[in-house]
Amino acid sequence: MIDIRPVGYVIGLLVAALGASMLVPMGLDWALGNGHAWIFLESTVLSVLVGGLIALACANGVGQRLTIQQTFLLTTGVWLALPIFGAIPFALGATEARVVDAFFEAMSGLTTTGSTVFSNLDNLPAGLLLWRSMLQWFGGIGIIVVAMVFLPELRVGGMQIFRSEAFDTAGKVLPRAAEIASRISIVYLSLTIMCAGAYMLAGLTLFDAINHAMTTIATGGFATHDASFAAFPLSASWVAAVFMILASLPFVRYVQLLAGTAQPILRDSQVRAFVGVLVVIIGVIAAFQVVVNGSSLGSSLHHSVFNVTSIMTGTGYASTDYQLWGGFAVAVIFFAGLIGGCAGSTCCSVKIFRYQLLLAAITTQVRRIHSPHGVFKLKYEGRTVSEDVISSVMAFFTIFVVSIGVLSVLLSGTGLDFVTALSGAATAIANIGPGLGDEIGPAGNFAGLNDTAKWLLSAGMLIGRLELLVVFVIFTSRFWRA
Repeated sequence: MIDIRPVGYVIGLLVAALGASMLVPMGLDWALGNGHAWIFLESTVLSVLVGGLIALACANGVGQRLTIQQTFLLTTGVWLALPIFGAIPFALGATEARVVDAFFEAMSGLTTTGSTVFSNLDNLPAGLLLWRSMLQWFGGIGIIVVAMVFLPELRVGGMQIFRSEAFDTAGKVLPRAAEIASRISIVYLSLTIMCAGAYMLAGLTLFDAINHAMTTIATGGFATHDASFAAFPLSASWVAAVFMILASLPFVRYVQLLAGTAQPILRDSQVRAFVGVLVVIIGVIAAFQVVVNGSSLGSSLHHSVFNVTSIMTGTGYASTDYQLWGGFAVAVIFFAGLIGGCAGSTCCSVKIFRYQLLLAAITTQVRRIHSPHGVFKLKYEGRTVSEDVISSVMAFFTIFVVSIGVLSVLLSGTGLDFVTALSGAATAIANIGPGLGDEIGPAGNFAGLNDTAKWLLSAGMLIGRLELLVVFVIFTSRFWRA
């Protein structure tokens, strides 16, 4: 029988901490005198009380080590519990959101997906807008820690290849998580402050700059205006593009950079591959805009850089409705979202290193077919890749595709059309944000979907953010027998 007390203790503490953080938007609303502060006060009391009681009830089972089963439960449990309590201000506040909408918004925030069911953002209380941004900011730092500590330890999706870079965590998950989180948090906070400053220099107000800095570094995409970046000066889009790229690089490289060595980030093959693929896709879309659509070079380059970077990094901002660019551009941008950024960043989706390993595996297999008696070893960054890693990556690709297919079918069963169902499933599993079509495309939102579809998409966001297998494994009978 699995002892869930260590899991409950950590979840309880995090719920209480989330509740305490609600005092920040409460203070903002109180200072502005908009009458919304009491909503956050109620939410704070409820979250801190429940989280504290859970932690106290489980405190007698806390140890220094977590078993593999407890780690799986903790990782999934945190991302399930926090959206529940993060949704309270939405349900009680000015949006008066129904349970399904409040949970969808909170899940989208903490998983940094960026899909939204809220409109008329310009008229929402400032505290509520800040809370949406804070949820994404918390989710961004949280997923970096998960990628650096838990996923290599759990051997999920080939992440074990980064085990040595994520520091030695074997048998010491909780203590090492705190140490790694403290180092990465410094980098994360520093990038956020620099991004906010750059936004202010680009013409944004202090409030808009802070909110968009948090959602940019988290590659989340929540905005404070319905028009998203179309409401800001052109220079703000360039600032966003730069910091979206910075947030898509491995944060452990920034830690090493602060330690005085720039070689790791310069020599990292996934960093070079990510930047290279991004530049190629931007070039293709910009050229298509100029040659086929007759757009000016300046406008084409601006919109291509911003929107391609936004989708590929999974941020989900939009400066224009790129669906009007034509079928070719839409198809390229859609598949760019299924690439993602680097492992150990706030990015989502498949991640560039898995495509590198997949290509290397295919190349090695082709060489073996041509030379059956030859000995060919698959390598990544000069290191031999074990069969365990390759099997894990192949399993991830298979489950990723199957998950999108199954979710698409389920969404179609709720009455959604093919484009909405397929793009909705992809954007949820890959945590991208906008889908395709008139309803959930870059010019729309998810408010008009039926409740069943929203619950399914919420589940898809959770599954995709935790690299699929982390969630699926707890539904196997062997997991509970271990």
